[in-house]
This record gives sequence, structure tokens and C-alpha cells, in this order.
Amino acid sequence: MIVCSCNVLSDDDIRAAVAESDDAVRHAKQVYGCLGCNAECGRCARTIKTIIDEALGPCAQSCCAGCPHSHTVAANDETSEPAQFALAAC
Repeated sequence: MIVCSCNVLSDDDIRAAVAESDDAVRHAKQVYGCLGCNAECGRCARTIKTIIDEALGPCAQSCCAGCPHSHTVAANDETSEPAQFALAAC
């Protein structure tokens, strides 16, 4: 099924981008980057987010330690530095 008519992206293209990415793809903008294109009208963003969430399965809400999509530091890993978090501007 074509999800983004501006860039002619299918749901299979989006799932493949999520599965093949080394980083945790969680936003439509990241999918566009993985696929080498940019958002045009943006009407597909919600559908892309839904497909990302479905593709990640249980990891979509929060990743656990050891998950390939996880960017968090395990609590018992003393060799790692604490995770850094940036505050978003309101």
C-alpha cells in the first residue's frame, strides 16, 4: 500500500527502513532520512508513525536493556557513562 504519495513510499518501504536501520527509528522524519527523501505535505506522518510502532512491536513504547533498539544504559552496567538527556524547548 502506498503511504506517502509525494515520495511514493509503501508500507513495506517503511517497515524495511525500520528493520534495517542501525539506529532506533521512531519518527517519520527518520524514515524519510533512511529512505533518502524529505517530507513534502506531511499528511502521511501519522500513518508512518503507526507503521513504525507496529514494526517495533513491544519496543515501541519503551525499550528494555539488551533490546537492539535500546539507547538506554543498563542499570547494572558500571562501565557505561550515564545516559544524557536534552530538554526540549517549550
